[in-house]
Amino acid sequence: MKNIAFSLCATAACALSAPAWAQEAPITYFTAAHMVDVESGKIVDQPIIGVREGRIISVADRKTAPLPANAKLVDLGNKTLLPGLIDMHVHLDSLAEIGGYNGLQYTDSFWSMVAVKNAHDMLQAGFTTVRNVGSADRNDIGLKQAIDGGYASGPRIVPAGYALGATGGHCDSTFLPPSLEKQQEGVADGEHGLRYEVRRQRKYGAEVIKVCATGGVFSRNTEPGQQQLSENELRAIADEAHQWGLKVAAHAHGASGIKAAIRAGIDTIEHASLVDDEGIKLAVARKQPVWFSMDVFNTDYTQSEGKKNGVLEDNLRKDREVAQIQRDNFRKAHKAGVRMVFASDAGVMPHGQVGGQFKIMVQYGMSAMEAIQAATRNAAQALGREKDIGAIAVGRYADMIAVDGDPLANIRALEDVDVVIKGGTVVKGAQ
Repeated sequence: MKNIAFSLCATAACALSAPAWAQEAPITYFTAAHMVDVESGKIVDQPIIGVREGRIISVADRKTAPLPANAKLVDLGNKTLLPGLIDMHVHLDSLAEIGGYNGLQYTDSFWSMVAVKNAHDMLQAGFTTVRNVGSADRNDIGLKQAIDGGYASGPRIVPAGYALGATGGHCDSTFLPPSLEKQQEGVADGEHGLRYEVRRQRKYGAEVIKVCATGGVFSRNTEPGQQQLSENELRAIADEAHQWGLKVAAHAHGASGIKAAIRAGIDTIEHASLVDDEGIKLAVARKQPVWFSMDVFNTDYTQSEGKKNGVLEDNLRKDREVAQIQRDNFRKAHKAGVRMVFASDAGVMPHGQVGGQFKIMVQYGMSAMEAIQAATRNAAQALGREKDIGAIAVGRYADMIAVDGDPLANIRALEDVDVVIKGGTVVKGAQ
């Protein structure tokens, strides 16, 4: 590994002193052979990180900053430390193993129960923060409250509540006949109705607004390329959400829907499968940052296991049709300079396997460091939470992971995370 001088704190006095807001509780120190500094894009040797009350209070070079006497030390030996990973597109109350109409065998509350396991699996995979872009019954909001209250184990959740969409669109219920239909929350038509739904989701705990701008792969009677909300409707959603201080994520496979969402001021474009050259240029040029959130791995699972799991052939057909195009457009968008974040669409694939996406991101044009930054620094910026997460830095939550070897030389090291630390507490490994 490349060894560089670590200049954040050069002396023990600087490195091991705490800010004024953190002078009371004891400090725990974490050290390892190496650390990935996602802000500089470099590897740091022999880091030592001081943690008090869940936040990082110092980052220093262990060679020049010896520990105070009787300090508590967690020594991770020859491992490499990274910031806790961030997945920007998950569905914690979905199961990839139950597809199509098979889900009708289960009672409504079943999905909130499996969400608990899925959250645990994601945390164990090294994802200490996730953005849940749409759930039934506000399961993501309830699960966030349970995790924050210490009643369940899982990552920090940025919940959306119900996703917004047009009548008959991807975010509507499209699998049942009219005789069994009930009004789907989040579904509305026209600018006024959609503004109301933004306010309603925020009222009940949403921290991001999810909207379906186009058709989708795993809905019925919609096609991925089909635009389903007008640019004016999308702009109304973005304006209303931004007024309340919320970001907006737009499910958008099709080129026209992607461009409408970018022009409307949407913050992240989910999937972006069929983006054209004009859409890429719009994303690069927009002054207000827009991020592409492209799930380029899950098709490996859906195509190999989907039929067995009950996924309908029409959905598998759509998945096949967009999969390679999406991966090629990922390469094209990255090369053009589009801002990118890590997004797995966990729930379409098992939550514990999402680390496998890193290798696809590298295969389709990113360096290993860029792929890691997409799941750390970039994701934190896209969330507007870079003061709390996304890097191992003073003031941020002590959310960290550790792996054997050098993830810059072998990105697949992130498929098997050895140690997970959330808020300064070791939740996997190094017990």
